[in-house]
Amino acid sequence: MWLFYWAQHLFDFNFYELGVLPRTAKGLIGVVFMPLIHSQREIEHIINNSIPTFLLLSTLIFYYQDIAFRVFILGWVYTGLGLWVYAENNGVYHIGMSGVVYMLAGFLFTSGSLRRFLPLQAISLFIVFLYGSMIWGIFPMDEKISWEGHFIGLCVGVLLAFYYREKGPQRPKFQYEIEKEMGIEPPDLEGIYNERLQEIAREEELKKQQEDQSRKIIYHYKPNSSQDDNDVQ
Repeated sequence: MWLFYWAQHLFDFNFYELGVLPRTAKGLIGVVFMPLIHSQREIEHIINNSIPTFLLLSTLIFYYQDIAFRVFILGWVYTGLGLWVYAENNGVYHIGMSGVVYMLAGFLFTSGSLRRFLPLQAISLFIVFLYGSMIWGIFPMDEKISWEGHFIGLCVGVLLAFYYREKGPQRPKFQYEIEKEMGIEPPDLEGIYNERLQEIAREEELKKQQEDQSRKIIYHYKPNSSQDDNDVQ
């Protein structure tokens, strides 16, 4: 981005023509070069895009190492193509990295929400905290700002998050989840406990019956002496 910005001041060439001009053959080149071109007269344009690009792309590479390159390249291309197809052709070139920034933000937020993995959910909240106000950029509030690029970039990021939801970092699985996937039924702990209680009750009942059978009752008869004397008389 900064090399192109520097080249814009060195060479007598209209770099804006490397942006996206919707639904024109000439404008297709912008699918590749649009994110690298920024306003030559307003340095705030490239500065405002550089900081979120660095933070979001670093986050993507750190947490999604396996798919970071594919997400970034596909997001770059599809955002440009979507803008070329759907944006209004009013003779104005679309330039800047902001569409890709919205793609990265949309992917990181949506992916972290879908995966139910605490570190990635924290990243989603981080994105909302830092760039939640970006949501207003998808509405046509300023004619100088390519709101179509923002909107399409956000949509592309969300779609890529759904597409790659089974790839990249995943929430660690519990033992019972692994056994369930392998077709191993988890033990019925409640049933085992109740069965054990029944066995204990049967053992106690059997023991009681055995004690009753082994018990002997011996009666000793002792005659009443006074009654015997009366009988004699």
